[in-house]
Amino acid sequence: MKSNPPIFGITGWKDSGKTTLMERLIEEFTIRGLVVSAVKHAHHSFEIDHANRDSYKFRSAGARRTAIVSRNRWAMIHELREEEEPPLSEILQHIGSCDLVLIEGYKRESTMKIEVRNLNNNNKKLSVDDPSIVAVAFQGEREEETLPSFEVDDILEIADFIQQRVL
Repeated sequence: MKSNPPIFGITGWKDSGKTTLMERLIEEFTIRGLVVSAVKHAHHSFEIDHANRDSYKFRSAGARRTAIVSRNRWAMIHELREEEEPPLSEILQHIGSCDLVLIEGYKRESTMKIEVRNLNNNNKKLSVDDPSIVAVAFQGEREEETLPSFEVDDILEIADFIQQRVL
């Protein structure tokens, strides 16, 4: 494991299949014996604890950070309050040692990434304006592409491609 692991991104428009591809790649790399960490960027608010839970009560009372710890897992909730959303580089400092970090979203980051396209949802190609997109994974209809391209279900080929690029 590396304290400064390689990073590879999965990007695309909403409902293109990014999360499913991430999930399947994490599973494949784990089968291959790698320790994988994941970061998901959300454009909306989200909750990881819920009303009437102790951690929620602590947060609601004003705690900036709340840790939830058990023998199976732990989580740290950092309430931003009036702070700006942290950049990816800051989040990566908290990831810890692993073999590979896969990130979902982060369209504006310059890390190498695969664009997931579902032409039924959006015809706009992110790769036109983003030189850090190094391949395309198609969900559904496939079109002519100058970048290496895959069917989104070709998990072994996509994992091999990522592994050759960053590991």
